Amino acid sequence: MKHNLATSRIVLGFQPSSRFTGEIDSMLVVSRPATFLVLLVLSPVLSAADTAPPRFERDIAPLIDRYCLRCHGADKPKGGVDLSQHRDDATIRKHLALWERVGENLRSGDMPPAGARKPTAAEMAVLERWLDAVVFKADCDGPLDPGKPTIRRLNRVEYYNTIRDLMGVDFKPARDFPADDVGHGFDNIGDVLSLPPLLMEKYVAAAEQIVEAAWKLPEFRRRIQPPPFNRGALQGNLQKFASQAWRRPATEEEAQRLLRFVQLAREAGDSPDVGIRLALQAILVSPHFLYRIEQNPTNPEGWITPFELATRLSYFLWSSLPDDELMLLARENKLRQPGILEEQVRRMVQSPKSAALAENFAGQWLNIRSLASFSPDPKRFPTFNAALRRDMIRETEAFFLHVVRENRSVLDFLDADYTFLNARLARHYGISDVQGDELRKVSLKGTPRGGVLTQASVLAVTSNPTRTSPVKRGKWILENLLGTPPPPPAPDAGELPEGVELKGTLRQQMEQHRANPSCATCHQRMDPLGFGLENFDAIGAWRTQENGLAIDATGELPDGSKFNGPAELRKVLLAKKQLFVRCLTDKLLTYAIGRGTERSDRCFIEKIVKQAEKDDYRFTDLIIHLVKSDPFQKRRVERSAKR
Repeated sequence: MKHNLATSRIVLGFQPSSRFTGEIDSMLVVSRPATFLVLLVLSPVLSAADTAPPRFERDIAPLIDRYCLRCHGADKPKGGVDLSQHRDDATIRKHLALWERVGENLRSGDMPPAGARKPTAAEMAVLERWLDAVVFKADCDGPLDPGKPTIRRLNRVEYYNTIRDLMGVDFKPARDFPADDVGHGFDNIGDVLSLPPLLMEKYVAAAEQIVEAAWKLPEFRRRIQPPPFNRGALQGNLQKFASQAWRRPATEEEAQRLLRFVQLAREAGDSPDVGIRLALQAILVSPHFLYRIEQNPTNPEGWITPFELATRLSYFLWSSLPDDELMLLARENKLRQPGILEEQVRRMVQSPKSAALAENFAGQWLNIRSLASFSPDPKRFPTFNAALRRDMIRETEAFFLHVVRENRSVLDFLDADYTFLNARLARHYGISDVQGDELRKVSLKGTPRGGVLTQASVLAVTSNPTRTSPVKRGKWILENLLGTPPPPPAPDAGELPEGVELKGTLRQQMEQHRANPSCATCHQRMDPLGFGLENFDAIGAWRTQENGLAIDATGELPDGSKFNGPAELRKVLLAKKQLFVRCLTDKLLTYAIGRGTERSDRCFIEKIVKQAEKDDYRFTDLIIHLVKSDPFQKRRVERSAKR
């Protein structure tokens, strides 16, 4: 028996707030008569609970006593977490970091552990409201700190894209640059983008090569070189070029310093061209070019300047400098006028340059960049080659861009019934009637695949060279889709031997490893998720047997969710959509602002998630909500020490 959700709410006799709507809907989808009757009985309770804020002593302490203190009481508390002394809201607020962990484990269903009594749906609803009010949103009232990103050097990809769009040359000197360090999962984080002397030397050498290559292009020379006898145009053109390169208006004083190179060339008997090229090189090695420099805001609210906002937006979506349209809007101070920012985001995601968001954000969020170094055993996987590796990456990037440009729901990442294949990749997936080398949209209805989790790129980078790895796959889901990463492995945690023939299925081989008590807790969260994908081998091809035995793809999570195979696993993940959208928003914000998110950012993330929920979680709308948020639009105002 299935119920229309809106009709069911009317039958229940109340209209729940947005806090409860998703939870009630997910129960109604189950469509069990018992669940429906429980909701019918509980509807007055939930309706009343929606208006009366929970109190710790009255509403929460009994639940903690009932479900938590057996393991987290004063007598040998597990994990060193003792909740017995936390008996009022005031004490809770002094230990918010601890209670955030408690709340995250409750929300994800990891606690109470498997086999233990768990809160009922009504009790969990009360806990959720208390967690929101006291723990997760404790700091959300009043002015919030928008954070302070560290000054950011352009990483290799940003440097290349900026040179391409600024100079009009497809020149890649950054290939010889040292690799960029990674922080918080991304290589555009200001705290890790240092500038060692070797890299500075390479910037100087690259600037000379870039200018010489561009100077050979007549259109570039016309853009820079003034007409004869028009010295005011040595200075105007250089000033305009510097403004474009530095992503903000170059001052008259700066233009005069650049013009000095031309004067020195004349004094040395060289042509003006020599001085102009030297000035161009100086522009390209200036800190104003190599770094994205933001000034301490002069307004008390912390708004960054229009040019800084345009730069944040362009490097977020394009990994390159602002184009003429963005610079003009910044110059006219129109970016924050109603509707303008939304219009620019929609324009920019449709640009070919938004492919950078797939390559650099999705490539790192989904870890598919690691596919470049993945080398499966050629004897076990003879069909894997460089062309198939390239197709795997192209599929995921094309899928990601489709979701962005078509403003699809981000939930497509979990359970879309389509993907992008060519003949080679379709053959690898066992799908017929796909011809040619170009990728095209293909329906997955009737197949076991759907969403990024069953794409070969993800399945390969979460495998070992000789076999699958349920642990890696489960850990990947927890970290990249649910935002609930497991702790580091215990020091005495061993590993299954690699490259050794073992009897039985991988699930059977791992049972002994999971018997170690120090490993069991984390593996109870990771392994079932990974086992749900065991029908896919180490390069993402479908299989029904391993070592002559039938694949067992069943799993049960600590919250009691059960599934059999990838299709049912995806449904379980969809039921955790709030965790997924929160995780995706956190990673998008980290990438967009170039710093790791902090406790104060939780308030902004929750607000963005709530806004996205009203828009059916559509990706472009999610981006718009993010770029209108305080962490993207503002920075912390540093107060002067002088009075």
